[in-house]
Amino acid sequence: MKIGMIGLGKMGGNMTQRLRLAGHEVVGYDRDAALTSVPDLAGLVAALASEPVKVVWSMVPAGSPTEATVTELIGLMSSGDIIIDGGNSRFTDSQRRAALCAEHSIGFIDAGTSGGVWGLTEGYCLMVGGTAADVAIVQPIFDTLAPENGFVHAGASGAGHYTKMVHNGIEYGLMQAYAEGWELLMAASADGLALNVPGAFSAWRNGSVVRSWLLDLADRALDDDPSLHELKGYANDSGEGRWTVEEGIRLSVPTPVISASLYARFVSRQDDSPAMKMIAALRNQFGGHAVVHEAEAPK
Repeated sequence: MKIGMIGLGKMGGNMTQRLRLAGHEVVGYDRDAALTSVPDLAGLVAALASEPVKVVWSMVPAGSPTEATVTELIGLMSSGDIIIDGGNSRFTDSQRRAALCAEHSIGFIDAGTSGGVWGLTEGYCLMVGGTAADVAIVQPIFDTLAPENGFVHAGASGAGHYTKMVHNGIEYGLMQAYAEGWELLMAASADGLALNVPGAFSAWRNGSVVRSWLLDLADRALDDDPSLHELKGYANDSGEGRWTVEEGIRLSVPTPVISASLYARFVSRQDDSPAMKMIAALRNQFGGHAVVHEAEAPK
């Protein structure tokens, strides 16, 4: 099958390579002149002109970049063609874009894509939303990218990105649990217990009920840097955790673990928490508890 791929970075580039290795023809576009095979989106669509259905997969950042890409593609593509958004777009944006595409008789598939830099060899878990007819046309591509049993047609437009949103919310919680366990082990080791912390993580990978691919990656990280001294304890969030918590609030579904893991990322970005300043002041006011002033704070 022939397909256009927009965005040839870590994800899009590896996806392109996996597709080509399986015999698919991929026309790639990227703003980086060293990576692109066409000069612009118009050139990408033109390169697919011989196909009965032109299919273009976008792997650009969510938000304005995806909005601009989809808008431009609508002006370039024809009735019956299909646009796939494989980025981490908000599901409501995907529903809106699907409706906009439908006005031009263009299909739209929201494809939640998980696999990171390992997807080239391990495959990508795909969670897609859209009509059954559109999904069927692109199924050969999905079958190549996904490992066995790693694909789900999650439902109508928006369902793919909604499922990926919840997936990433769960990911936040899992990572936070591993991180807190690691910190506790390290603290106990420093307190005199002399634990083999990297060894514990390695052992947990085999036979333990907490084994997972994330644990495999944690073990790999500790192999490279057993105390993680080379890293700064700062973690961004790309939006999905926030949206998951917002959906929990909207639907009155408690998500305490995911919420806590999201707030932990916010805390990681503060050199000195303003909220904790107030807590320290209040403890001093009601109980006379000692406070540490800026000039006395350990560096």
